[in-house]
Amino acid sequence: MKQIYLDNAATSYPKAPGVSEAVKLCLDQVGGSINRSGSASFSEAQDVVWETREKLAALFNFPAPENVVFTMNVTQSLNFLLKGLLKPGDHVIVSSLEHNAVMRPLLQLEQQGVEFSRVFGDAAGRVSASQFQEQIKPNTKVVVITHASNVCGTILPAEAIGALCAQHGLILILDTAQTAGVLDIDLERTKAHALAFTGHKGLLAPQGIGGFVIRDELADKMEPLISGGTGSFSEHEEVPPYLPDKFEAGTLNLPGIFGLHAALDYLEKTGLDAIREKELALAGILMEGLADLEGVRLVGLPSLQDRVAVVSVDFPGRDNGEITYRLDREYGIQTRCGLHCSPAAHKTLGTFPQGTVRFSPGHFNTEEEMHAVIAAVREVLADSPRIPR
Repeated sequence: MKQIYLDNAATSYPKAPGVSEAVKLCLDQVGGSINRSGSASFSEAQDVVWETREKLAALFNFPAPENVVFTMNVTQSLNFLLKGLLKPGDHVIVSSLEHNAVMRPLLQLEQQGVEFSRVFGDAAGRVSASQFQEQIKPNTKVVVITHASNVCGTILPAEAIGALCAQHGLILILDTAQTAGVLDIDLERTKAHALAFTGHKGLLAPQGIGGFVIRDELADKMEPLISGGTGSFSEHEEVPPYLPDKFEAGTLNLPGIFGLHAALDYLEKTGLDAIREKELALAGILMEGLADLEGVRLVGLPSLQDRVAVVSVDFPGRDNGEITYRLDREYGIQTRCGLHCSPAAHKTLGTFPQGTVRFSPGHFNTEEEMHAVIAAVREVLADSPRIPR
């Protein structure tokens, strides 16, 4: 049975051409860590790491590659930014579409005296900059938003919110888990002070590599979440004061960075516009076909405008989990069912507690696969009994 992978909002698959070869090259030919040896192979590896920083800085239109900090993933990046910056008495504004990668750190910080307020989206996940303005208090310090919802795909107005933050002297942190590698993200246009990214989604790289891009003025205010050896400044026991070393304690994930380097090469050659156009076209086929089926509720915006290729569906009167199970076992269609680590988003969208079945096509899916998915859902619905909810 052919497998149709539609869980790219969680982890992209397959990876970009050349990624696995780059990871293998690192494992086969680089025997240690950068900044800790002077051998030729380590020097070459250091070049790859620096080039990867340069590629990421260019991707996000940021002039300083040294301000690209590597972490494991976007969750770790957001923890670095929030816990390294916020102090008791600070106030944060978030949207009601946020992932638990934002909300769980904030709830921990709330126990230490940090406050936060939510801007509530409408039933399609839309918010406005004016709603954020209404939540500003004298002690507001940070606004943190997801660039696009991982539940319904709605894109938040980052540039308008960034302009508002600039007007009021607030720090903007942007979570690009669903948009890096898909949307043209410009740190200058958004006026964001920091941007958190992960490699294993739209950047088409392996798991375990991510990071953040940070402006100097914010980096100066932040304490490192983790400290230790960096291979630099080794005559001192204090944390190095400069970037990226200040936030990169311990051994970097060199195989992951090599894979990310290869993935960024592919993105540069292919072009973000081409990737976005194809993904949206596939999402459009799904949305149109599923909307025609009885017993299907599409969640989020009704059109492709202002969204990424995340298509969430509720099946009222049926068990979403059973439908997900059958699509996988009987048709080889891999989706994601549940609350997607974003319970507040589901409450906003009216899909709590049942959650949704999320179809998230990626760059390597095909139109034929989308039509096969629609046919499979039609067949599953035809013999799935309705249940009281």
